[in-house]
Amino acid sequence: MTGPLDGVLVVDLTRALAGPHAAMMLGDLGARVIKVENPGGGDDTRGWGPPFVQPEAGDRESTYFLSANRNKESVTLDLKDEGDKELLRELVRRADVLMENFRPGTLERLGFGTAVLAELNPRLVTLSISGFGHDGPEGGRAGYDQIAQGEAGLMSLTGPGPDDPQRVGVPIGDLLAGMYGAYGVLAALHERERTGRGQVVRTSLLAAVVGVHAFQGTAWTVGGQVGRAQGNHHPSIAPYGLFHCKGGSVQLSCGSESLWRRLCAEFDLDPEAPGLATNGERVGNRQQVIELLERAFADVDAETLLARLAAAGVPAGKVRTIDEVYGWEQTLSQGLLVDVEHATLGRLQLPGPPLRFFAAGPDGETETTRRDHAAPPVLGGSDEAVRAWLAQ
Repeated sequence: MTGPLDGVLVVDLTRALAGPHAAMMLGDLGARVIKVENPGGGDDTRGWGPPFVQPEAGDRESTYFLSANRNKESVTLDLKDEGDKELLRELVRRADVLMENFRPGTLERLGFGTAVLAELNPRLVTLSISGFGHDGPEGGRAGYDQIAQGEAGLMSLTGPGPDDPQRVGVPIGDLLAGMYGAYGVLAALHERERTGRGQVVRTSLLAAVVGVHAFQGTAWTVGGQVGRAQGNHHPSIAPYGLFHCKGGSVQLSCGSESLWRRLCAEFDLDPEAPGLATNGERVGNRQQVIELLERAFADVDAETLLARLAAAGVPAGKVRTIDEVYGWEQTLSQGLLVDVEHATLGRLQLPGPPLRFFAAGPDGETETTRRDHAAPPVLGGSDEAVRAWLAQ
């Protein structure tokens, strides 16, 4: 396995999604990731399904687990067993990064608090992901994605209207916490090059979701306005959203006045009509804008409409199903599907890493993106190899 993090060793004590996603991100970049699982069943997500995939002979595998654990090895350790604890201590001594997402205080009770970890390895970077933070009045709360989406305000901004809050269709709080965690680890590794010492990086599902409030956050903190769910249309830009047409729908975005004028020119609309001349006016009269455009689109099918919008230079797109996304040539061109060889399931296609790397020189660019990805591991699949390595 090669990549920008080649030579970095990550000990992954995490389970479920936020921590495993963070560790997988580092594994995608070439780090060696050793996933530590309990011998009684491993990561919780091994049992999250359906869907499951099962070979003719052998244990079934959860597609959920497969989504968050590529480019890792799996070892089983019972952290209540002193012999296994000593194996973990040896892993810590050799590691660059340790990741954990236990409830606050759990790792310390197991004998691996931050002081112990720093004594074992002063250069260790530790990532700790929690539900609501490791301190504060509710720091000990268990964190699950949908609960965090609600508590952190995201559900109040999502859905057809303010009386019908809805979760995002993927566990976005978990995924964002993992992404922020990996980002923090990389910064700490970079700082270690100057100081020679590691540190503890902490984030949470709460922090990750609040961290992406973006304009909805400042609408309140600066503007005093509380954002509310309003379906598939942007609260600050119009027209920007999903519009119905003949037999379907399209999405379009007029993020500037010039785009609005292009749209109107294509469909013989008056861009200076009363109440529609500026973005602010159109936001205030959003329903009028929606009705105006949907009347103009009523006799135009989606494919024709998209072609006309493209010719006019108006950003637009369709709403694809997941199977359509993975069959789309543009998705394939970006390396977003990878082939791996699983120990029991054989050849699999998995969603791939979202980063590509290029070496730039006077003669142009040469892609250096990693291609040799490893399949998610079977439980304890590296027990023998890792124990032999630690014994050296």
